[in-house]
Amino acid sequence: MQTFTIHHHGVRVAVSRGGRGQLMVLCPGLNSTQADLHELAESLREDYDVVTFDLRGHGLSSAADDYTFEAFLSDLAAVMLDLGRLDLAAASVLVGYSLGADLAVHFASEHPDTVAALVLIDGANPVPEPLISDALLPQFRAMWEAMAAQQVSERDTSQQVRLTGQEILDLNVEVDVIRSGILDRYRRIDLPTSMIMSTSMAGTGNEGPAPRLNRAWRAGVERLLRDQPHIVTSWIDADHGLPFTHAREIARIIRSTPGSAARGGPSNAR
Repeated sequence: MQTFTIHHHGVRVAVSRGGRGQLMVLCPGLNSTQADLHELAESLREDYDVVTFDLRGHGLSSAADDYTFEAFLSDLAAVMLDLGRLDLAAASVLVGYSLGADLAVHFASEHPDTVAALVLIDGANPVPEPLISDALLPQFRAMWEAMAAQQVSERDTSQQVRLTGQEILDLNVEVDVIRSGILDRYRRIDLPTSMIMSTSMAGTGNEGPAPRLNRAWRAGVERLLRDQPHIVTSWIDADHGLPFTHAREIARIIRSTPGSAARGGPSNAR
């Protein structure tokens, strides 16, 4: 296992690399770190040369002044550029979770020659309506303020998240807007693409906003498949934390991803 740091625009991005086989880059999401994705990464290292990293303000990477979508996208781009210098002929399987899936789609739409295949885990979903409505803003703000307060106990560890509750809320509102136009990004991508989605992204409760959000989540995938029917989609009976609770099942699905060296035939359980 190698660990190293990439410096770009005043930010230090912590990177780990290990395994054997085709190059694979695993991009975490908002509020998740490479330490959180350890079980998934270790399962994949049996068949892939897996690169994991921490986004700015997460894990072992440094804090920053800018936590916008474009800023996080620049972290992924810096990692991919550095790998491109090390492995000049190697296009990677790019795996993104949650926000990381959105980053992966945007990166692949701009740099298709550096990506062999896309795997998108519970993100990059062109939902037909914003997930964070005006009515839900106070509830989401309180939830993420509480989450940020709990994160204080993780400071200076591999699982820390330095963002404030307001910064988390602002980014999620921004991502809602970005997802409203993400179909245009998909139309620019001519790569094998797989999605691994949760059946209960917002939780399993029948009260509150969860049922509406879960319906919108599935409707977004259905919208995408009408526009891009070649995308292979698998559903896992889980909530949004599926990489933490179903890591080995996700690794098995990824191994069957079209365009990956370890594939054993595509999964298409819609």
